[in-house]
Amino acid sequence: MQDDPAHRALRLPYLRPSARLDDVALEHLVALWERLQAQARGNAVPPERSGGARAANAAMRAEMRERDNYFEEIERAAGEALDAVGYRGPGAISEGQLTDLAAWFGFRIARVQDLPASTRSVTDQRARVVYVPQRNNTTVRTARSVIAQTLGHFALGHSDPTDFEGYVRQRVEANYFAGALLAPEQAVAAMLRDAAARRDISVEDLNEVFYISYEMAAHRLTNLITRHLDVPVHFQRCDPDGLLWKAYENDGVLLPADDDGTIEGQRVCRWWSTRQAFESEDSFAMYYQYTETVTGTFWCATHVEADPGRGDAVTVGTTEEHARWFRGGDTPRRSVSRCPNPSCCSEPSPEQRDRWVGQFWPSARDHSNFVSGLPTDTVVFDPYPGVDLVDVYGFLDRHTPGR
Repeated sequence: MQDDPAHRALRLPYLRPSARLDDVALEHLVALWERLQAQARGNAVPPERSGGARAANAAMRAEMRERDNYFEEIERAAGEALDAVGYRGPGAISEGQLTDLAAWFGFRIARVQDLPASTRSVTDQRARVVYVPQRNNTTVRTARSVIAQTLGHFALGHSDPTDFEGYVRQRVEANYFAGALLAPEQAVAAMLRDAAARRDISVEDLNEVFYISYEMAAHRLTNLITRHLDVPVHFQRCDPDGLLWKAYENDGVLLPADDDGTIEGQRVCRWWSTRQAFESEDSFAMYYQYTETVTGTFWCATHVEADPGRGDAVTVGTTEEHARWFRGGDTPRRSVSRCPNPSCCSEPSPEQRDRWVGQFWPSARDHSNFVSGLPTDTVVFDPYPGVDLVDVYGFLDRHTPGR
């Protein structure tokens, strides 16, 4: 198993199969490896047969690029809902208006302590109740987005998805609706135009004015800035190891990707702003940088989340030509990236290799998250991936009168 090139590509430390390694551990290792191989074979099946999540994500990303990440029909649906509850702007939608919106869609909001751990909300469609966590269990901004995303499924007429393509589309659409609801188009567009006149566009201002997460504010900027100001942009979300989990671009930036176009789990160049931010003197301050790449020079603004559990980096950027419209566009910080050329940052220099080969022994960090990070891309589609239905059904029974 360990001699297989696919296993070596995982860069796991070599496991010495000695008599001290018991049969149970060996059975686990072999079963996991067989599952990985089966999933890899599933990924190779054409999308029309497998409905693979990787292919669905790539297709959705291509559509977003084609549309400049602007979905007019969802903006219209959100606008109609806001009109129904009397939102006039220009700031954040109030808590009362959010509750009224739920009622407009025929639901009431119930805050509970015992929401299943595998869910962000649970909706009882029979009783027309949307269950969300108590305020002491989540931040107010998170609670607002959860309610808005849940209502998005009903506002857009979603039903249980039957394949990965449908699941990915519904997730993107519901998230988009939540952003359009909490940061309405006309109010955001007016802010962007005003900021552009002052050459001071920033995600932080959207984050604060509309009382939404930094990531949602970043998405909202990408939804509207090309449409209203004709400014191309890119978005990235990376973990502290530089692994890319979300991305969008219509400005020509080259995203790391597999041969099939998959970007999830790919490592971003270490000279990019997204990774350099983690190494700055104050990693929680906004980090601005220009990066010269094989497809042009790009400006980026990176925000590292102050999360003790993970603390991902969220980056929004544009071409050097359009950086002048943004706060931080005058940064003197510059870097050069030659990725995907391996000599850029993924391979040691020949001089380093000659100097150290055979003279070191690194102790690899424990990959305890390896199994939890396995792809869920299987041929058989699960309409509720990651959700513990036993917990959900038990929760609904507990909260149903008369049981």
